[in-house]
Amino acid sequence: MRDAYLAVDFGGGSGRVIAGYLSEGELVLDTVYRFQNRQVKLGNHIYWDFLSLFEDMKRGIRMANEQGYHLVSIGIDTWGVDFGLIDQNGHLIGNPVCYRDPWTNGMPEEVFKMIDVVGHYEETGTQVMPINTLFQLYAMKQESSALLSMADKLLFMPDLFSYYLTGVANSEYSIASTSELLDARTRDWNISLIKKLGLPERLFCPIVMPGTRRGTLKPEIREELGIDYEVAVVAVASHDTASAAYAVTGETAGERKAFLSSGTWSLLGVMNDEPILTEAARVAGFTNEGGVDGKYCFLQNITGLWILQKLIAQWTDQGKEVAYDVLLSAAEQAKIESVIEVDDPLFQSPDDMEKAIDSFCELRNQPKPTTSGEYVRCVLQSLARRYREGIEGLNVLLEKPVDCLHIIGGGSQNNLLNRLTAETTGLRVLTGPVEATAIGNIKLQIKTMSLY
Repeated sequence: MRDAYLAVDFGGGSGRVIAGYLSEGELVLDTVYRFQNRQVKLGNHIYWDFLSLFEDMKRGIRMANEQGYHLVSIGIDTWGVDFGLIDQNGHLIGNPVCYRDPWTNGMPEEVFKMIDVVGHYEETGTQVMPINTLFQLYAMKQESSALLSMADKLLFMPDLFSYYLTGVANSEYSIASTSELLDARTRDWNISLIKKLGLPERLFCPIVMPGTRRGTLKPEIREELGIDYEVAVVAVASHDTASAAYAVTGETAGERKAFLSSGTWSLLGVMNDEPILTEAARVAGFTNEGGVDGKYCFLQNITGLWILQKLIAQWTDQGKEVAYDVLLSAAEQAKIESVIEVDDPLFQSPDDMEKAIDSFCELRNQPKPTTSGEYVRCVLQSLARRYREGIEGLNVLLEKPVDCLHIIGGGSQNNLLNRLTAETTGLRVLTGPVEATAIGNIKLQIKTMSLY
């Protein structure tokens, strides 16, 4: 059997279980299993189907074992901010709510009636976004949620998956840093903020750093999956952006390199040794998220390919041509110059994405797209323009300006978007790997397990 490390990588639209192993000193990846992730609307809320995702994860682990891999360890990464609640007996209290649920609308305004927004940023260093955990919890408090009073612990999504594999409850630093509830300097919970918000302190588990061995697969899990040996579960940089950045960041021939993790969300930033907590950083919309080896991911959260994904899903339902290469070829030929503001709330979760784009164009007195190629072109050139704005914002705040942009993730395969980004920003653009998150996840597992 070949020793291997498993990366379980959950994205907003899909997940994958990837085995990684070393061959002649090089990391080799083998995608063992891919599966869909979806949001489920039930009643007044939008949920993640945690039970199905957990079952998919177990299936991927079982498949890797059956394919002859000897599993040294498993690392789990997911999107940020969302969480599950468990009671005193370790039972899950409901499915986790999706960050696209509208229940946090207006919550930032309510919170900042109580606390000073400038001082808040100086402590947390977090970009204020209604989707953040802070505002989700405050929304629950405002509606006197019974779930909140029943809960014993809050576990972010990767922590929740790890808990049900190991029985160990803790919060990994990089994912906790997306919550807007950490002190950026101490890298621990901001207890004074939690008290001001009236949130139960018992919910917040001990913080563990990326590169910590969390525990091992529970005996009953091993038996279920047909594994007759011990398998460690490692706290990797469990926010997928932090794992992706760990895979590729580093200075190149004196260049100041920024990373762009391009997927449903676009995360644009650099790695820093210290947080930037200035008023200028706050106003520019930057966040300081946890990274590996004591680094900070100083970045902006930008709506990414979500808009295009939503369009494609809509066209699929309508029976239209949605082959990706066909759409990109049509976009190459399209002449439309209209652009949208991709971060506008209009595009967060509309029932009809075409109509949302049309409405925005009408408001700005721009021509509306009329073909699928024009819609795609409009979205991609809007993203490229937004990336330029992000780079300009970074350059104001950094001692050395960015002169190279490394695009990673699924969006790194979109050649038209990459070209438009290079043209719009004027930067040297590197692309790939697509599986940067899994690479960063597995690299940290290998490093961690070498210490045990």
